[in-house]
Amino acid sequence: MATRLTGFSKLVITLLILAAVFFGGRYLLNSTKFGQDIKKQADEAAAQTSTGESGSSSTTTPSSTSGPRDANTLRVQLVTWGGYAPGLYFNEGPNANEQSRFFKDYGFKVEFRVENDLLKAMEAWMAGEYDVLVQTADAFSLYTAPKDINAFSPKAFMQVDWSRGGDAVIVKRGINTANDLKGKRIAVAVPSPAQTLLNNTLEAAGLKYSDVTIIKTTDNLKAAELFRTKDVDAAVVWSPDDQLATADVAGSKILVTTQQQSHIIADIMFASEKTIQEKRNMIHGFYEGWMKGVAELNSSTANHAKAGKYLGELNGLTQEDGLGMMSTVYWTGQGDNVNFFGLNSAYKGQRGQDLYEKMAKKFVETGDSPNAAPAWRSVIYTGAVTSAQANLQGAMYEAEKSKTFAPATKAEVNAPAIASKPVSINFPSGKFLLDENAKTIIDLQFAELAKTFANVKVRVEGNTDNVGSAAANKALSEKRAKSVADYLKSQYGMDANRFIIVGNGPNKPVAGCESNADESCKAKNRRTEFQLIGG
Repeated sequence: MATRLTGFSKLVITLLILAAVFFGGRYLLNSTKFGQDIKKQADEAAAQTSTGESGSSSTTTPSSTSGPRDANTLRVQLVTWGGYAPGLYFNEGPNANEQSRFFKDYGFKVEFRVENDLLKAMEAWMAGEYDVLVQTADAFSLYTAPKDINAFSPKAFMQVDWSRGGDAVIVKRGINTANDLKGKRIAVAVPSPAQTLLNNTLEAAGLKYSDVTIIKTTDNLKAAELFRTKDVDAAVVWSPDDQLATADVAGSKILVTTQQQSHIIADIMFASEKTIQEKRNMIHGFYEGWMKGVAELNSSTANHAKAGKYLGELNGLTQEDGLGMMSTVYWTGQGDNVNFFGLNSAYKGQRGQDLYEKMAKKFVETGDSPNAAPAWRSVIYTGAVTSAQANLQGAMYEAEKSKTFAPATKAEVNAPAIASKPVSINFPSGKFLLDENAKTIIDLQFAELAKTFANVKVRVEGNTDNVGSAAANKALSEKRAKSVADYLKSQYGMDANRFIIVGNGPNKPVAGCESNADESCKAKNRRTEFQLIGG
């Protein structure tokens, strides 16, 4: 698995922590007292030496500016993350400049500034110091639900990327599958998208938050540090801390990453409704230029290298570091944005609405959000996507294709699962066809998981009670598993080779129903189990 930052040492990470309260790139930060003290000292020092706008200093400062606000410059907050390479490339660097393609092609300048403290960024945004902010779709409700923020009517207008290996669940010795997390202590930054990754991992094992003990931290770096102690059994972190922390703890390992859960953490950009109204042409041009940047990066190694240079420059790092940051993301183009914002009725994959609404409910359940979030349709602006349709054709329009899988090998048939989720599909005795109720159960209990774990195979195991011969029951259980797989293929367009069909007959009964002693147990044993394999 690729790391987010190649060549990053523990020393560099430590220096970054000391330089600012760092929230790993994208996550909502509740600062420690130490961090607040550091920031206070930095702000006081900046106030003594700068004549710039109050509160506009960046956590890292390569692109900071001073002087009066230029109405023809779009100010965009970023964090330390590889997803922003296309915009930096198209802008010819992080600073506002006349060599920028945004300026040459669309007539306005763009200034990118790093602010890793997203609470500070939000305050600056509400004060008018930023036009555009970044967040993840799942955590966007944390911005739209609070009343003081919602008054600014934030609107998501672009999906930037999908995390592909940059986020991970790491575990200690003895934890081999997500199912083994039951009863364990897990360090998680709260509130943050780390919760989303954990929640999805638990769901894949048929577990809930109440089945584990959440050890709340202020950020993911703290979660990694707790992992190095005896206080927790697992943690949710980002690269390179997944590899660094597991290297420090004997017997530990990376359980699952966003390489497998490839459609669970999506970065977006948003602006206030007022900004979109007043600077509509700039927002549209910014979106269209960014999409062109995506297409050009994907088609040229030279452009890719240039983007790595600019990404390193933005963050005060090397080109090598910038290229490393780019290795754990998938940049989303025009077609991806059409799908993400629900503008393609034929698209059957993961949408922004799915992520946003699911986690909005979860954040309320966990007490991390005080209010119910507005509906997805009220917090998005699709005008930039639709206005670009005519100008973004061919390679600029393409969306990521669904992964195609090779036929299952013998090793995959017998491979240990990342997670196993039993789903009770109550087949009538001797039957294998799905009724409408069974289809609904699959939709609710597994289909969404399959969308998020889009890079892994699915082993579908059919099971029966003990009525009838062993041979007949084995054949029946295989038919039941195949019926489920066929439904997922036809309804959601999943690749046929993604599914491994296994018929257990009566040989894998539910615990406590081994004897099939009554009709209740027999019904429980007539079930299907989903197992996520590899990736």
